[in-house]
Amino acid sequence: MLRIHFDDADLARTRLAPAPDPLFEVAASMHRLQSGRGRWAYAGWYRAARRELREQGLERALRRVLLPMYPRAAYYPDFLTPATGVEGLEAGLEALLATPAERVAEEVGMLDRLIGAPGWAGRLAEQDVRQEFVGVLRAYYGAVVVPHQERIQARIEAERAVRGRGLLHGGVEGMLAGLGAMFRWCPPVLEVAYPRQTRDRDLYLNGRGLTLVPSYFNWGEPVAFADPGLPPVLWYSLLHEPAGRPLREEDPERSLVHLLGRARAVALRVAAGGATTGEIARAAGVSASSASRHATVLRDAGLLTTARMGPAVLHTLTPAGASVLRAARSAAGEAAEGGRVELS
Repeated sequence: MLRIHFDDADLARTRLAPAPDPLFEVAASMHRLQSGRGRWAYAGWYRAARRELREQGLERALRRVLLPMYPRAAYYPDFLTPATGVEGLEAGLEALLATPAERVAEEVGMLDRLIGAPGWAGRLAEQDVRQEFVGVLRAYYGAVVVPHQERIQARIEAERAVRGRGLLHGGVEGMLAGLGAMFRWCPPVLEVAYPRQTRDRDLYLNGRGLTLVPSYFNWGEPVAFADPGLPPVLWYSLLHEPAGRPLREEDPERSLVHLLGRARAVALRVAAGGATTGEIARAAGVSASSASRHATVLRDAGLLTTARMGPAVLHTLTPAGASVLRAARSAAGEAAEGGRVELS
């Protein structure tokens, strides 16, 4: 477990990143390539990424250069995901290049002791070698992350909308209390689930505040810097819904079908995590134009709110929509406990 200790100044300086962290998404996406965990949520991306890496001749660089530096383990070097990465890819890469050679050597040495580092990794302390490494990172990012940026940003915006509601209703503490199952807010400490092979840790913010960064590609436990002296950043996973899964009889939202119709019930469920019109269409098995009409009806009823994110349109639940969904789930739970589940 990671215990993050807040004081009043830390609560005032805690913020939610406005966009994904490109260099952390690079690291997390490599973990998705190395693991089958959660593969269903990334199946389309996985196929496209493998194809792009092959067609752009990056498979060898991935295998020999990148994956050894980003092992799917309890540790990889902090300098690979600098705190300024939340400001964009170029800012992150500049910070990576500017890392003092002594720190690079120290962190590569720690990687070697804990996991095992490739023989060439020690040369990353040299500026020209790090420049080459950054070139590989940029090529990888362009191949496997950039083509999916629209969806990634839409999901991040949906997460920000949900956390924003928590902030409006309960302040920063309300937002922290609603982060999900891997967090527990026990004022003034945020308890965070951490990999089992990692010892319990205490992180004292000491007035620095905390930057929360939702991650599209991270799966499972949140991630923080190993070095407590670095700016406090916590990357955490988005919740992914299975695309295209129909409502089943045991689903608590099933009763909404009788009230709203199947397509609108699916739209309401999918929008709980934020969804584009195309994602609603795929989940409901309808055309994009039909999905747009269903979303309009739900929006006019005050159950959805819609925002344009570049070329995409993102739908999220309003407080009324969230209440309707919670009520349906609660009613289904009570019926199940009483053995009175009536489905036609």
